[in-house]
Amino acid sequence: MKNINKILVVSRMTKNCVEAVQQGVSLARKYDAELFLIHVMHNPFGLEGWNLPMVSLKKDYEKLREEAKADLEKLVASEREKGLRVSELVREGEPDREIITVVNDYKIDLMIMLAHEEGRLEHFLFGRSNEELIRRMPCSILLVKKEPGPVDW
Repeated sequence: MKNINKILVVSRMTKNCVEAVQQGVSLARKYDAELFLIHVMHNPFGLEGWNLPMVSLKKDYEKLREEAKADLEKLVASEREKGLRVSELVREGEPDREIITVVNDYKIDLMIMLAHEEGRLEHFLFGRSNEELIRRMPCSILLVKKEPGPVDW
């Protein structure tokens, strides 16, 4: 395996992403690599064709996003204080396109992301499927499995 100098963790702005971030932190420390966290702001309510009132879902989306952001900010601040080189990248747009752009622009050696799909609400609100992104990724990928818990239907 070639040297790992730059690691990108894909954060979906959900609580489950903390596991992927922790893997990124661990590997960045082991390889003395620079760690990047990317948050792609995907707005499902900005899509054309929605004509149903979505006020409660929009509130749930904002709440989930803010809670996850606060959790991740605490983790990142703690690691920076310990000397880890961490950069947060916030992008807005189509997630796959933004992630691939960052991988190419920053010459990322390893991308880390969750191996599972989110629950129904999170999948709708935060979108994404790993399949398309994995096929197009120009670097190595580490998929982090979610810790076992209750089955999410």
